[in-house]
Amino acid sequence: MLIRSSSEAVGDEKDKEQTNLRSYYGGNWASFSFSGLLSWLKEYQENSDIVNDSPVWQYHILENEEAIALSRKDKTIQHVEVFCYASQDLHEDVEEAGALQKNHALVTSTNSTEAADSACLPTEDESLSTVSCEMLIEQTPSSDPESALEVNGAEVTGEKENHSDDKTCVPSTSAEEMSDNVPIAEDTTEQPKKNKITYSQIIKEGRRFNIDLVSKLLYSRGLLIDLLIKSNVSRYAEFKNITRILAFRDGRVEQVPCSRADVFNSKQLSMVEKRMLMKFLTFCMEYEKFPDEYKGYEEITFCEYLKTQKLTPNLQYIVLHSIAMTSQTASSTIDGLKATKNFLHCLGRYGNTPFLFPLYGQGELPQCFCRMCAVFGGIYCLRHSVQCLVVDKESRKCKAIIDQFGQRIISKHFLVEDSYFSENTCSRVQYRQISRAVLITDRSVLKTDSDQQISVLTVPAEEPGTFAVRVIELCSSTMTCMKGTYLVHLTCTSSKTAREDLEPVVQKLFIPYTEVEIENEQVEKPRILWALYFNMRDSSDISRSCYNDLPSNVYVCSGPDCGLGNDNAVKQAETIFQEICPSEDFCPPPPNPEDIVLDGDSLQPEANSETLKESTNLGNLEEPSE
Repeated sequence: MLIRSSSEAVGDEKDKEQTNLRSYYGGNWASFSFSGLLSWLKEYQENSDIVNDSPVWQYHILENEEAIALSRKDKTIQHVEVFCYASQDLHEDVEEAGALQKNHALVTSTNSTEAADSACLPTEDESLSTVSCEMLIEQTPSSDPESALEVNGAEVTGEKENHSDDKTCVPSTSAEEMSDNVPIAEDTTEQPKKNKITYSQIIKEGRRFNIDLVSKLLYSRGLLIDLLIKSNVSRYAEFKNITRILAFRDGRVEQVPCSRADVFNSKQLSMVEKRMLMKFLTFCMEYEKFPDEYKGYEEITFCEYLKTQKLTPNLQYIVLHSIAMTSQTASSTIDGLKATKNFLHCLGRYGNTPFLFPLYGQGELPQCFCRMCAVFGGIYCLRHSVQCLVVDKESRKCKAIIDQFGQRIISKHFLVEDSYFSENTCSRVQYRQISRAVLITDRSVLKTDSDQQISVLTVPAEEPGTFAVRVIELCSSTMTCMKGTYLVHLTCTSSKTAREDLEPVVQKLFIPYTEVEIENEQVEKPRILWALYFNMRDSSDISRSCYNDLPSNVYVCSGPDCGLGNDNAVKQAETIFQEICPSEDFCPPPPNPEDIVLDGDSLQPEANSETLKESTNLGNLEEPSE
């Protein structure tokens, strides 16, 4: 039995998953449409107002049992602040295009000055702060577990299935075709002129947004890509290559050469620098074979090691921040060499950079595994909460859970997401925090001939005690934002609140969107239309021994970590799986559809077979010929 906010479960007919009262898969890994994100914010606001009254489950505990109460409040999200800079010409008939029901939004007028004045930072006890824009939208988040995708290729864009009772797969289309296919409200007004995107337009086009709570990329030779290929889960997803690696130096953004072709075509590097860089990168690919080259430098930082390699400051900056992407003060020489090798090893497998991004957002990945699980009998219970774990006093093992209705559900194993544990269980746990910002902007941080660039940028820390900020900028071809806008994710390890950590970087790269600046066509920086800041709990490095009195058959799943890739989550999933099923293969390839038999029934389920047959020859993450 899996008890976690990510709403993913693998079980048989006796095992059921219990979750918080949520209508979406993914927990803190989820993605939302714009109105879905506002509903999520409201959900957390309501969650923070919960009063712990007398629990009903106490009456269902027997004499030879004791209970481990689970928390009714999710405290993984804190210090939420929302700012709207776009013109707010809302009318009562404004609704999200393609929405299942009409939505209304009430937004207080907030310009850049008012936003700074009206922001209210919460106390540590609050799970959600007062936001500067009051948004009341009752829309189910867009992370629909039943929406299926066809898979065509690593560079393919597609149309996501509409949220309706029709479960058939929709053939993939181009980004331009998608613009024509998405249903638009009949009373849609004329498209705003360039550089004048209004808040009502964002609301109307809200279903074109897929906003990730956690911002990550997939290394093309990382553990998750290998798992997607091995398990054939890749049939449920589509991916695009990251097109640019960027750097921020001397107050401006520039593109960084990372592949051999980029290095030799670069105009920012001299011929001498090109030779120096290629020589060093060649060494990093096989650094283990040359221990004399780094022996004696293991105890110093990678930044200091680069200075000993006769690299110019320009090359040192590129390697440290845009290729290795490691900490300037905390990463050792070996850590930096490993990270550089991993970056180079991933180049060229699916494109000219090491990274892939799933169309429709990171939240598609939990759903992909959920779909595969459901095909083979996994059971999910959304909008269903768990009150406590029931522990047998004699064996000290968990034997059941009690749900919100007082029902007892028995299982042999229990997987619990960290956020479900009460303060008593976590009294010795020291959590780290992740600072996150999500921006909707009107153009890219580095303008080029193409307006469909997907970029990753690292902004180094400037002050002691702060951390480098990772910036991922997504264009509309990723199916995460409306045409004419960019969705920008900023992430770093927290030292303060999210706004305090990230606003200095936001001010360097962007400017608020105001009417005065709209008329000034010479403005170089992209304009912010809308911004969200929040802190997210990082429980990825918590040892199981830190939790108080957990039974041996209760396994703890963490939330997202701050890393760029997904290796930590894959390792954790495989470790827990092997503890429960030591003789089983982790995520094996599925059998052929014609061989699937459920519950001893010789008849194969038509819907599942059709879905598998449609996708059998469309695995977009198959090993490419090299």
